Amino acid sequence: MTRRKILQVVGAGALASSTPVSAGASQAGGDGAGIPKICLELSGRLQAAALDDAGMRRVKQLGVDHVAMGGPPIPWEESAIRARMERLKAGGLTLGNMMIGGFPNAIYGRPGRDEEIEKVRQSIRAAGKAGLPVIEYNFYAHRLVEGYYEEIGRAGAGLTAFDYGRVKDLPPLEAEGTHSLDEMWGNVAYFLKAVVPVAAESGVRLALHPNDPPAPLSRGSGQIMGTVEGWKRLVAIVPSPSNGITFDCGVTREMGQDPVEVCRYFGSRDAINHVHFRNVRVRKPYENYTEVFLDEGQIDMFAVMQELVRQKYPRLIYPEHPRALDADRERPDFHPYYPGGGAYVGYAYNVGYARAMLQAAQAVLRRS
Repeated sequence: MTRRKILQVVGAGALASSTPVSAGASQAGGDGAGIPKICLELSGRLQAAALDDAGMRRVKQLGVDHVAMGGPPIPWEESAIRARMERLKAGGLTLGNMMIGGFPNAIYGRPGRDEEIEKVRQSIRAAGKAGLPVIEYNFYAHRLVEGYYEEIGRAGAGLTAFDYGRVKDLPPLEAEGTHSLDEMWGNVAYFLKAVVPVAAESGVRLALHPNDPPAPLSRGSGQIMGTVEGWKRLVAIVPSPSNGITFDCGVTREMGQDPVEVCRYFGSRDAINHVHFRNVRVRKPYENYTEVFLDEGQIDMFAVMQELVRQKYPRLIYPEHPRALDADRERPDFHPYYPGGGAYVGYAYNVGYARAMLQAAQAVLRRS
């Protein structure tokens, strides 16, 4: 859908209804039930410490009321989580998702995994008691970020490209070893069967992020979340709303799949517990692509947002991976997370675009 058509839809929606848009619906995600909530990750990419006043103010100035962030070392404690949530609340922000890590033995199936899993279980219980709704995690044997490089986009802006051909022959790392796909499936099944029941009892949803990049092999190891079929298999291991995924429309397209169809499949099964909202241009699925501005890739971002709104998806949408703009790159404290990646000004663009998509999708829903 072109920008002109989106503006026409929004205008028609406003004329078609005499009921004003509620404050919650008009903001970045709102506070109502069944309304997606646009978020930002509190990190150094906002050019401020995560929980300081300047960082929180930067988020609020963009009209964003919800945040995601990395979690502390495991096991988490209820009091520490509550302290974070109260600090954010004082800045007008709500914590909706924390990333958990620190369990490599569980990922690799090594001795000590049961002790790590117990720490994860303790952390989930603490999160539930504190009222944290979603915990995100990764289950990579290795993440093949070595294949990323900067590509120059419009007017010199930085884009993030990936080429599997550059890195497909890299050897395994000694600390990680090589793990077959069957081995990784066995490890994640063991993990899920131990933690998902605790998450369900605690009222917490788990969101496993896809393998990104979704290369066929990552330094010799298989990637359980490197295909949509893998995503489907993952949520079927322990069927529960607490065993879900981070739906990433960018990764979906990187694998050559239709993001709207995939979103509909997992959304209809209540298996989307977090969303990453970004666009790509794919030259060869799984192996060769470029992450681009939200308005110039191969994904119909408005259609993705429409599907989430139609589903009444109520959790966070993160318009991540900002592009590198001069206004960010000229700052002495600029340190891109990925080659060609940006910071606060890039996030401002992403949030504005995502907000427009959300409001337009809501207008269409009101007309239907």
